[in-house]
Amino acid sequence: MQTLRVPTMDGLRLSPATPSATPRRPSLRRPAGASSIRASVVAAAPRRETDPKKRVVITGMGLVSVFGNDVDAYYEKLLEGESGIGPIDRFDASKLPTRFAGQIRGFSSEGYIDGKNDRRLDDCLRYCLVSGKKALESAGLGVGSQAISKIDKVRAGVLVGTGMGGLTVFSDGVQALIEKGHRKITPFFIPYAITNMGSALLAMDIGFMGANYSISTACATSNYCFYAAANHIRRGEADIMIAGGTEAAIIPIGVGGFVACRALSQRNDDPKTASRPWDTGRDGFVMGEGAGVLVMESLEHAMKRDAPIIAEYLGGAVNCDAYHMTDPRADGLGVSSCIRKSLEDAGVAPEEVSYINAHATSTLAGDLAEVNAINQVFKNPSGIKMNATKSMIGHCLGAAGGLEAIATVKAITTGWLHPSINQFNPEPAVEFDTVANKKQQHEVNIAISNSFGFGGHNSVVVFAPFKP
Repeated sequence: MQTLRVPTMDGLRLSPATPSATPRRPSLRRPAGASSIRASVVAAAPRRETDPKKRVVITGMGLVSVFGNDVDAYYEKLLEGESGIGPIDRFDASKLPTRFAGQIRGFSSEGYIDGKNDRRLDDCLRYCLVSGKKALESAGLGVGSQAISKIDKVRAGVLVGTGMGGLTVFSDGVQALIEKGHRKITPFFIPYAITNMGSALLAMDIGFMGANYSISTACATSNYCFYAAANHIRRGEADIMIAGGTEAAIIPIGVGGFVACRALSQRNDDPKTASRPWDTGRDGFVMGEGAGVLVMESLEHAMKRDAPIIAEYLGGAVNCDAYHMTDPRADGLGVSSCIRKSLEDAGVAPEEVSYINAHATSTLAGDLAEVNAINQVFKNPSGIKMNATKSMIGHCLGAAGGLEAIATVKAITTGWLHPSINQFNPEPAVEFDTVANKKQQHEVNIAISNSFGFGGHNSVVVFAPFKP
């Protein structure tokens, strides 16, 4: 049960409970302790934001994925339960204990990046630019259009993060230094390796002059970016923000690094079934790559320009386990408190949530730790369905939350939940309906999307159907 909170100016906190008009008889028992006093307080119903300047809506979505660069085609593949996991053929992985991933093939940036720059850029930056511009197109703000020319560029920002940055450019630069000396290092080595360059290059192409930076919190990156971008809008600092995550780490040093962490599945004989969250036979996560970006703007701004409103961002939260570099807290305290804070920020009661897009990476400890934390917040799992996008596209690291946010919004708009595939022997401890192996029709009233990263970084964002 929630404790009372003093109302704040943003209208997002709980208001005080109304005192009971009926006097109570004095108790003859000892005074209760602090915990029982808190438990006896009746919390008021949560209040959602009503100010159109502070309500944040989703008006565009763009992605680059193992299933292509089209949002609808991407979600259709997810609904079909198709696996995007296969053997790595981008480099010789034959000596690695893990030789498969959710590798993107046939990617084209034609029409979005000029040829000269396209040849120079790290894939991490290419994915960012294409997904960002496609999101703007979706929002009716295509580059060079009359609509985008009317945007107040000073109040328009970009916040696209990455967990690893330009890893190919970095790796190639180190190799050039070792083999040929410093004179052979490209002058683009530093600019294209640093994590903020995706946001910067996208802003240069579209002219957005507002808040512009990146956040790097490992696999929680995208949700951190959504949360920060929304708060820029809520504070009145921006009308519109492009936010999300991008990642391209399926290269020798990227795969080798996670192999060294002993984090990856080694199911080389059957890659398509390797990512199996909540299955007793899971043996580690599967690397993926891509980018997922949302156009977020104030309701007032979206309505003024007659934008296509897809869904609403209600709130979010971020925190830290403060426990271990890679392992989750066994007691679930970090994740459970992050979920609670996200619902509080959204003005939502736990009972209103009907869908969870879980972090669910297919690791032995992580999957059950997340479920344990979710159980602490949602006491009755019967009305909630929970699925795992990573079962099909792998773990896209800093881009995971972006691609999963798009899947969450599509679940809201279509009324269909994609399956969690490869559910052969489900963990008995998982009592939620995990949409095992086959899509399900389900009305989503409130959805949350979880993302957690190395370092103990936790993030949760809350979405809902848009209601004027």
